[in-house]
This record gives sequence, structure tokens and C-alpha cells, in this order.
Amino acid sequence: MNNDRFLISKYMKEFINGIDKIIINIPNKDRVIKDKLYTTSYNILYLIYKANYSNNKGIKYNICLDIIANINMLDYYFERCYINRYLSKKQVLSRIEKLNIITKMVYGWMNK
Repeated sequence: MNNDRFLISKYMKEFINGIDKIIINIPNKDRVIKDKLYTTSYNILYLIYKANYSNNKGIKYNICLDIIANINMLDYYFERCYINRYLSKKQVLSRIEKLNIITKMVYGWMNK
């Protein structure tokens, strides 16, 4: 367990733990979406840590852009799950709300 005072990573970890509960509703025929939800989420967490340890503002800014792009991809994956009726509107909206909080944090982080 590392430092959970780092708020962005804490929210991302909570998001990842939250998708575990809903991922079981996606059928195996759409295993690609299941895998993408996990890999993209873990990649975002990795990029958050990478940006945190970067001393160069330009590199940190580019990493934050990658984080935002990955969050947008997660948004698309959830939209696809909703369209295919794997997840309810309530489930999708709650996950999107959490992603919006993380996005706002990243944008605030970029502007520092």
C-alpha cells in the first residue's frame, strides 16, 4: 500500500474497484470491451503515477493529455455497454460521474 493521500490515484483506484462489480454483466462475446475497460483503467493509474514523478512540466503536460484521452476512451466503452444493454443508465452515469471528477482533477493538475 502506498501513499493514499495522493487524491487522483485514490479516486482512480476506487473507480477500478467499482468496475469489478459491473464487469460481470458484460457477456464473454464482448470480451474485448471487458479487457479494454480493465487495461485502460490500469493504464490511466500508471500514467497518473508517471506524471506525478515527472519533474519536467512539458512531459507532465503530455502525460496528462494521455490520461484525458484514455478517460475519453473509457467513456466510449461505457457508452457502448449502455447501447448494447449490458449496463443500465444508472450504472453508466455513476461511472461517468466518477470519470468527470478525475478529469477535473487532471485538468487542475495540468494548469499548475
